[in-house]
Amino acid sequence: MKEAIRYQNFYYLLLFLLFAGPDYAQVLPAAETPPVIIGNITVEGNHRTMDRIILREMAIKSGDTIPQNRLAETLEIDRRKVINTNLFVVAELLLKPNEDSVRTDIRIVVKERWYFIATPVFQLADRNFNEWWYDRNRDFSRTIYGIYMSYGNVTGRADKLRLVAEFGFIPKFEVSYSLPYLDKAQKTGITVGASYSINKTMAFRTWRDKLDYYNSEDINKKRFYTFVTLTRRNKYYTFHSLDLRWSGTSITDTIAALNPNYFLKGRTRQTYFQLTYSYSYDKRDNYQYALRGRVGGIQFSKIGLLPSDEINQAYVYGSFRQYFHLGGKWFANSGVRGRFSVPKKQPYLQTVGLGYRNDLVRGYELYVVDGQNYALIKNELKYKLFSVQKHFPWVPIRQFNTLPLAVYINSFADAGYVKNYYPQFSNTSLGNKGIYGGGLGVDVVTFYNIVARFNQTFNAKGDRRFFFSIGREF
Repeated sequence: MKEAIRYQNFYYLLLFLLFAGPDYAQVLPAAETPPVIIGNITVEGNHRTMDRIILREMAIKSGDTIPQNRLAETLEIDRRKVINTNLFVVAELLLKPNEDSVRTDIRIVVKERWYFIATPVFQLADRNFNEWWYDRNRDFSRTIYGIYMSYGNVTGRADKLRLVAEFGFIPKFEVSYSLPYLDKAQKTGITVGASYSINKTMAFRTWRDKLDYYNSEDINKKRFYTFVTLTRRNKYYTFHSLDLRWSGTSITDTIAALNPNYFLKGRTRQTYFQLTYSYSYDKRDNYQYALRGRVGGIQFSKIGLLPSDEINQAYVYGSFRQYFHLGGKWFANSGVRGRFSVPKKQPYLQTVGLGYRNDLVRGYELYVVDGQNYALIKNELKYKLFSVQKHFPWVPIRQFNTLPLAVYINSFADAGYVKNYYPQFSNTSLGNKGIYGGGLGVDVVTFYNIVARFNQTFNAKGDRRFFFSIGREF
């Protein structure tokens, strides 16, 4: 009898394992790693920056549950957002077990930048170093000198005060203050500023796709503008801004006689209000030198809001760029941008084509292609030689004792087109047709957003030149 009972118990146990076992296994498989429950999130190293400014960038919140296989990627995405505030030299997100042994804490460890910068200004008045080197015969009288002062993170809320006093070829004085988080929700910001500049020698027209200068010891141009900009950041990667400014510019009779289209109809003065709305989406891994992600935006602007304004013009500008990791140390990116404006006949001062800032076909750095509308495509393929971050404990200032340095071999190919409805005004040979350029180069990236580029370029005109540029990128 006892043996029968034992067999009966074994039979019931076998039935339980067959029917209940699979369901139980689905609830908690032995091989599955439990997710991570986020506990406390603390910030270290932020001597000035408020915690909430940093935590505002974080998608991870206390109490979140994150699968183990996604934890490293999730932490890296938030780390990039913290470093992209441009408030820190270094930012790390480190895990630490919580005292309750169930949750996992996160330590945000940052090293702040040196926020007060007062540096001497010594720069060229020309569009770029290459124009000065090749077309202006390395004339040192075409230099600008002065002082630039930037006081970042003034109140610990990522705000910034900027003062510029420049002399030399183009005397200029500027002041601006920006507060990115004006409200408790940390979504709305404001920037206010003003600028005044004068020119003696100045570009009064574009001729044969080159800037044509009038040399003088007298003041030939004065410009003053003031502005207020409201910004809105509802989500991590999207930005809205609304900019209202007043601008007043005057030129001498001589400039108006040399180019009656400078302000149109031989005018010597131009005053107007301008309203500009901008939307941008920026999800790059690093604003300083992006390798992954995408960035894009669109801008609408109306120049001349009142009947008394001496100009009536509007434009729309758009851009998009995608960055790819091809595997290993190989990266690529491709981007398009363009501008469309009305009416067809515009003052020379507001006729914007290719050749300014980064809106140019590489290989044509020495040319300016005027026009009312343009389109541009830029492509890059690059290989990372190395990327290091060196710490020098013997440097007493902590904001400067960590040096990031990266070097990339870069190849590029660009194409553009400018529509010019009045080519006779500039005697252009590059307008109203496709222009193409490319080349090879080396990019050197270091701290405080400094990028140096060394490029050997060629273009469809048959020009082959070496170009160099250095600047800070954001």
